[in-house]
Parts: sequence; C-alpha cells; structure tokens
Amino acid sequence: MERRSFLKKVGAAALGATALSHSRKAYSAEKRFLWRMVTSWPPNFPILQTGAERLAKRVGELSGGRLMIQVYAGGELVPPLGVFDAVSQGTVECGHSASYYWAGKNPAFQWFTSIPFGLNAQGMNTWFYQGNGLKLWRELYSNFNIVPRPAGNTGVQMGGWFNKEINTIDDFKGLKMRIPGLGGKVIKKVGATVVLLPGGEIYTSLERGVIDATEWVGPAHDIRMGFHKVAKYYYGPGWHEPGSALEFIVNKKAHDALPEDLKQVLDVACAELNIQMLTEFEYENAKALKKLMNDHKVNLRHFPPQVLKKLRKVAKETIEQEAQKDKMAKKVHEDFKAFQALMAPWANISEQEYYTNII
Repeated sequence: MERRSFLKKVGAAALGATALSHSRKAYSAEKRFLWRMVTSWPPNFPILQTGAERLAKRVGELSGGRLMIQVYAGGELVPPLGVFDAVSQGTVECGHSASYYWAGKNPAFQWFTSIPFGLNAQGMNTWFYQGNGLKLWRELYSNFNIVPRPAGNTGVQMGGWFNKEINTIDDFKGLKMRIPGLGGKVIKKVGATVVLLPGGEIYTSLERGVIDATEWVGPAHDIRMGFHKVAKYYYGPGWHEPGSALEFIVNKKAHDALPEDLKQVLDVACAELNIQMLTEFEYENAKALKKLMNDHKVNLRHFPPQVLKKLRKVAKETIEQEAQKDKMAKKVHEDFKAFQALMAPWANISEQEYYTNII
C-alpha cells in the first residue's frame, strides 16, 4: 500500500510538471511586442521621466516580457511637444505627457489635465474612473487614432515665484509672468503680461528682470530650478493647476494589435503609476518645502482671499469662453462642471472641513 501511495504521488507530480511545462511553452510561444515610448520630459527628470520609465519596466514585468517598452526622453527621438503627433501618426507606439500641451488641436484637451479652480487630483481621478471623464477623453482622442489612460498627477501645484508682493488684484497689472495655458489667459485679463518661456530660460529671465514672476510645478522641482535664489516671494496655492493629470497615450493600431490580457496589463500599470506618482509628488514636495523654509528662509505667502475670489470669477468667464470654441469642448466642459458641482458639497463637509478645523 505504501508502494502504491508513493507511485500515485510520483504520477501526480509528473503530470503536474508536464502540464506546467506545456503552459510555459504556450506562454513563451505567444507573440511578443517591442514598443517605443516618447515623453515630454527631460532625461532623468524626477518623478515625471522616472515615472515613465517605471511604467515601462512594470509593463514588462506584468506581461512576463511579452510587451517591452523602450523609453525616450523629450528630444531624444522626437521634440518634447511632438509626442502627440508621433503617437497619432504611428511613428512610435506610445507616449507620456500632458493633454493640455495639445490645446491647439482642440480646446477640450485642457480639461483632461487641469483647469483653473477645477478638480484636485482626487477629484480628477474620480471623474476619470467613476464619472464620464475617461469615456469623454477616449471619445475625443479617437479622432486622432489615440487611446489615452490617466498615468500620474502632480497634485495641487504652487502659485509661483514673485519679485513683487500680491496684496490686491491690481498688483497683477503690468506684472510680467511666465505662465502658460488657461492660467495665463486669466492673469492676462487682470492686467498681467504673459511671457512664454521654455524651462531652461526661466531662471536667467527672473534673475535679469525679463520677467517678474513664474509658475513651475511645486517645491520638489522648484528647488532644483533654484528659483529661491532669484525670487523674493513664494506664493500658494496653485489655483491655475489644482491637480494636473498626466497621460499615457497609445497609437490605436498598436493598441488594437494587443491581446486582451496585455491591454489589461496597461490598465493595471497605468493605475499603479497614477497612485505612485501622486504620492511621490506629495512626499517630495513636503520635504522640499521644509528645506526651502528652514535652510533657504524662503518667504512663503498665501494669495489673499479677495485676490483668489477675483481670479476665480475671471477664470470662470475665461473657461466658459474657451468651451464655446468647439462642440466637443462644450460637451466636456458641461460634464466636468456638473461633476464638480456634484462633488462640491461632499468635499466641503469632508476634506475641506477636516483640513480647516482639525489638522
């Protein structure tokens, strides 16, 4: 009986090994894909470029090597602002960037990154995953042969570095500020002069007085730029970008060629990066702000309530005007506005109440 029991165990083990061997052979025989990802970020740029590289690595791990992605920083294969066109045309299979860079193609693109006084990171993710955000995003991008996914968020950004105090809305009059997008259109309406500059020229422009102020991202990136050395005041909050979402975009033809399980790998890897990038921004910003204040004695300021109230009013007018430029932009805006109105009462009694009265 012992001999029979032993033989049964050996037989079962052999059968299991054979099945596993066949499974591995079938898995390894499946088609493999080698993609190229281009980004809008400089080489080794913390959180953003390193996040794109983490995404590629994770896709390779989760797919068992069946989908491998080679990452190219901005300028290495295509220009930083050439990402969308390269993916749309199929020059490369995928890219990592931010949708508001492509507002010239359709103003609706801006809503999928961030708009002034819009949703924060938590709100953006809720709109994407629970509301109609991702559905509308994919509907819009389908016209350009692209499938988008949320893939990261900066969280609330800072209001910027200033060499002039902002005590009233009139202090913006005559101010020369580097600030792109809808935020730039808002401060232009309150009297500022918007100066568009690439990142590499901002420091020297502040130093030489070519501009009086600039927005960038947040403490983690601002301290690397050295703005604290050439600007007197550091203002918050970043009303112009309260939760900037990043995107992973895939050429539709390349996406359609993937088996269903690899499409799910992309879903999982992007959702994972979405969480990782936001938490990394939060952690690194907290550490950098402490260093800016303690080591560099930065003069940290808050925009006065009456200034924010006026900026909000002008922002609302500006966004409504922008939404009227295109049928799809209006559709996205109306959905975004309704979703924000739905979430506001809950946010006011939960998050806002907690941070205002407890922490």
